[in-house]
Amino acid sequence: MSDRDNFGTFLFGFLLGGITGAVVALLYAPQSGDETRAVIKEKAIELADKTGDSLEESYAQAEKAANDAVTKAQDLIKVAQEKTSELGQKGQVILEEAKSRVTKSKKPEEPSI
Repeated sequence: MSDRDNFGTFLFGFLLGGITGAVVALLYAPQSGDETRAVIKEKAIELADKTGDSLEESYAQAEKAANDAVTKAQDLIKVAQEKTSELGQKGQVILEEAKSRVTKSKKPEEPSI
């Protein structure tokens, strides 16, 4: 548990340091504010495009996985129905055999003349 706390603290400090460094770099950049805003705007647009592409890719993968799952489920249902039908037929045969045995054993023997 202590290792997790230490790692979480380290990660938080690392991220906070990275953000602080980025802010300081922007403030002391050798370019004007307009240029900095333009660069930030371009990077934001690039990030939005990448996010959109990633989202579309993820959606396509999820849709493919869902379709595969549906196909596999349908195949399993078909196999289960076939097995159920086979078992029902075997059960019917066994039942008919048992009925015929019971019927034969209940019939009185015909007296021989």
